[in-house]
Amino acid sequence: MDAKVKDVMIECTRTSDEESVSFGDVVMQLIETGVERYHTDLVRGSKTYYLPNGESEVVAGDPLTIAAAAEFSAAGVAAAVKSIQGGKIQYKEFCRRIAQAGCVGYIVSVAGKRAVYYGRTGDSYVEWFPGARKEEAA
Repeated sequence: MDAKVKDVMIECTRTSDEESVSFGDVVMQLIETGVERYHTDLVRGSKTYYLPNGESEVVAGDPLTIAAAAEFSAAGVAAAVKSIQGGKIQYKEFCRRIAQAGCVGYIVSVAGKRAVYYGRTGDSYVEWFPGARKEEAA
């Protein structure tokens, strides 16, 4: 994998954890770098970035300081998404809230224009990127 691509992945993880970049800015950087999707493991505090050619890179980040709830609440995740999109909370609070809603990780499909949040038993909630329609991503 190209060193510049890895640098962008590391930078996106670091600036997200530092709350100095928006989700939209991260997505734009990843699009420009050619990243197809990434997986955030909230429990481990890591992100795995994937390129279309199958290459991937795991980047360490900040793990949660609380345990995720045992039961998954799609409504709780949706409320946290709405709060961060509205600028009411930052990234760490967002992660704390989705964990309280039972989320243990999420996958962001840059190509599919959506994020899929999931719990311990595989329950999930899909959030489309603002302005994206299901038909556009299919």
